Amino acid sequence: MTLKKYVVTRLITMFAVLMITLLITIALVGSNMDSILKQGVAFEVRDGITKNPKISEGFASTDEFETFVQIQIQQKIKSLGLDQPWYSPQRIGLTMYKILFLDFGHATFLTSDSGSSDVKEIILEKLPRTILLFTTATIIISVIGIFLGAVSGSKVGSIIDRITSSFAIISSSFPVWWIGMLMIFLFSFVYHIFPARATPLIPSSDPNYIGSLLYHMTLPLITIVIIGFGSWAYLVRNFIVGIMQEDFIIAKKIIGIDKKKIIYTHALKNAAPPIVTILALSLSGSLGGAIITEAVFDWPGMGRLYFEAITVMDLPVIIGATYILTVFFLISIFVADLLYGYFDPRVRTG
Repeated sequence: MTLKKYVVTRLITMFAVLMITLLITIALVGSNMDSILKQGVAFEVRDGITKNPKISEGFASTDEFETFVQIQIQQKIKSLGLDQPWYSPQRIGLTMYKILFLDFGHATFLTSDSGSSDVKEIILEKLPRTILLFTTATIIISVIGIFLGAVSGSKVGSIIDRITSSFAIISSSFPVWWIGMLMIFLFSFVYHIFPARATPLIPSSDPNYIGSLLYHMTLPLITIVIIGFGSWAYLVRNFIVGIMQEDFIIAKKIIGIDKKKIIYTHALKNAAPPIVTILALSLSGSLGGAIITEAVFDWPGMGRLYFEAITVMDLPVIIGATYILTVFFLISIFVADLLYGYFDPRVRTG
């Protein structure tokens, strides 16, 4: 299979996955979403009429006025195609078309910091903060983990190997929320080094907002790194241990190639495909913004947005966030596949 055909095949597959995900999401929330949309239309029509008192003055009784309002609501519902069942092909097709082009409608309860109820604006406001926190944490975790894993894997049974393995087991055994609460108690209430809340108190329009955001990000960043790099190191260590027993590595040792060069050039290169896959999955997963982590630290990102949307059942926000995060996940997997094919040509030629 040529590289071009390989890329086209992966793109078609990912688009199909995206469509199936959208279809399942719409099917799960379709009936509730239908009710919310109709309620929104009714609110919009009544709000427009109440803002124009001249309309209500032309009716002799409240019953006549209410009949007029209901007629306007029904006409609006019909013009938007909401008179059809939510499961009709026309409705589902139109909904999927709108979502594909980032038209998620308006949130039922939630708003952005600027007060907008447009779901797209809310997501675009939260997403960069999650990318900033979790992508930074993932990069730091992977760098530390790869280095420690390579050292541990080349010195099996040594003190650093035992410490790394033990720390990986210990750090992955504790729940994130518990470690987060301990970090907040220690560094916010005992030593007063970092704020307890990761949400800056100044508005985003303030020139000092970026600096304040980075300062508030420090504590959750440290917590995520402490919890995550042990597992990374342990995974890389196991990859290196297996590769160091391969015949080509033994041959390089026999001919006298420097051990560090063997580890960091040859062994790590052969361990690159699974490492790249794990890195891509970690990055795409992090963009979902660990809901518990963001909720504990009150970080204003996608995780907390998901938590708030689920709490109040704000379906337009849930659908929009699910779509955006699915797209990022598929892009990460696509990049991982390309890198996997680069490091291991058997993937694209098999």
